[in-house]
Amino acid sequence: MPDNYIDLIYCDILYNTGKKFKDYDDQLGSPKDAMNWYRPRLIEIHRILKNCGSIYLQCDYRLIHYLKIEMDNIFGIHNFKNEIIWHYKSMSNTKRFFPRKHDNILFYSKSDDYIFNYNNTTIQIPYSEATIKRSKTKAGFNNDQADYLKSTTYLIEDVWDDISFLKNGVVYNTQKPKALLQRIIETSSNEGDIVGDFFMGSGTTGEVAIELGRKFIGCDIVEKACEITKKRLEKIII
Repeated sequence: MPDNYIDLIYCDILYNTGKKFKDYDDQLGSPKDAMNWYRPRLIEIHRILKNCGSIYLQCDYRLIHYLKIEMDNIFGIHNFKNEIIWHYKSMSNTKRFFPRKHDNILFYSKSDDYIFNYNNTTIQIPYSEATIKRSKTKAGFNNDQADYLKSTTYLIEDVWDDISFLKNGVVYNTQKPKALLQRIIETSSNEGDIVGDFFMGSGTTGEVAIELGRKFIGCDIVEKACEITKKRLEKIII
């Protein structure tokens, strides 16, 4: 793939859980083994990403701190933008530690000149009635100021707890919800841009990208993943 080619990359990578799922094997060995496996791939991702591009790398507590160091080295610590916490709720009966109910998403740019559509509706949140009421009480807002709050929004923070874990319609292990990809794609790319996913699984990234008027390039080592993705994309590509 050419240098400086992809506008946005999202990868829900192998978490190195040590499990053999129905659809894929999530075993990379020790954290050191995993980083040796990831390093050349992250270097290639950096090479093909446009200077105005961004990458969102999703993992969890098992590797995220090792990945942060690698990404700082490859992309530059000054290009780190956020560690987004995607907090989801599901049943848990753990009794020896607090339930682990979030994924980490590392958000890096390639330069200071990167796309960030801060005014898109997926990351703009309206002020709650409780906030407006509290502002009137504590800040002394008058009715006009309170009405202004009702008509304005604020930028969502780096803990995303408004997107539910996918429970229905799952066709592939660890499949992610479309709402998660919509937020990322609308924020960090424009119509006509190329979105890449090199751990594409069931193709959710591709489906959302095309629905939003982007182009898509993806790959996966698992044959089933490629088959599912092909079928999903064929339904929306005319």
